Parts: sequence; structure tokens; C-alpha cells
Amino acid sequence: MLITKNVSFKYPKQEEQYFPDINLKSGGSLLITGASGKGKSTLLYLLSGLLKPSHGEMTFNNISIPSLSENERDHLRGTQMGIVFQNTSFIQSLSVFENVQLSGWLANKKKIRKDEIMYFLSSLGIDDVAHKSPEKLSTGQRQRVSIARALVHQPALLLADEPTASLDDINTDKVAKLLLDCTLSFNTSLVVVTHDQRLKQFFSSQIKL
Repeated sequence: MLITKNVSFKYPKQEEQYFPDINLKSGGSLLITGASGKGKSTLLYLLSGLLKPSHGEMTFNNISIPSLSENERDHLRGTQMGIVFQNTSFIQSLSVFENVQLSGWLANKKKIRKDEIMYFLSSLGIDDVAHKSPEKLSTGQRQRVSIARALVHQPALLLADEPTASLDDINTDKVAKLLLDCTLSFNTSLVVVTHDQRLKQFFSSQIKL
């Protein structure tokens, strides 16, 4: 369960930003929309523990995220969270398959089965590039590899920043359905931040910043 209350954050020399309260149960999904500059990415960084709030409470499965040390937050992200950032980065010397496989191993220190990895790649329509280098992929393909990498270890919390920004309508539908299917299959809590209006139809719980 993810709960936030009275959370705010202030960058140096900028006004303090205040965020709506969140109460998201395990297996629940939440869409956060808003124009550029409204703090969507900042909120995602706060939820992941990459930033610490100026004020307010944030708990994940009864753990106070801001109270954790930097190492403890790193461990929480690595083992309990899957994060899809806008800007993707991969190990270029490894194939797409190996990048996804490595992410799963780093999260839980066990080898992810080939069929599990291929399930995610196939669901996202990128199984045909499994053995290619990430540098050979289009922006949209790289984005979908990033989603597979975030999902492969079946995280308790999935945070996605503009996961469909570079995708056409068909692949946007594939991504949305896979994300929501995983909330049910893995009991994963899902938070998506985006300005992509196409995603609204898939989410019953929404917040606009």
C-alpha cells in the first residue's frame, strides 16, 4: 500500500510545490496527469525515494520512505520497485534480452527464466528484437524495453513516467493493458504520470496536478 499525506517539495530558488494525497492499495492503479511543469516527474521521484519531501508523510507497505537512509532507499527501489523513466539507458554491450535479464537478477539475485522474459517482450511487441543491441532500436522500442525491464522481477510498486510518450495508438494500448494486467497478476501497485490523454480510458482512479 502506498500512502502520502500533505507532501510538498521545494527546489532551490523556486516556489514550494504541494501534491494531492495518495492512498493506493496493493494491486491498485493510479493515473496522474498534468501539463509540463506541474510536478509530475517530481512526484514520481518523491514516491521512488530519489527525492525527499520538504514536508509530509510517505509510506510504502508501512515503511516511511523519507525516514530511510540513502542505502535503504536504494535497496527498496532495487527489490520492491520497478521504475520506467522518460530517458532510457541500457548497457550497450548486452542485448535487449540480457539487459532485461540483468535487471531481474539485480532485483532478487536469481536468474529469471527465458520464457518469463520473452513473455514481457512478446506482450510489448518487441520479441523480434530480443537479441539486438539497444543502440539499434527506435525510441519507441527502447521505451518498451524499459517497461519490460521494470516489470520482469514482479515489483510490489511500479512507477512509470510518460511510458507511452513515443508510442503509436496500437502500442499505447499494448503497454496500458500489460501494465494493468500485471497489477492483477502480481498484486503490483501502479502509478503512471503522463500528459498522454489516451491513457485516461484505462484508469478509473485519476489525479490531475
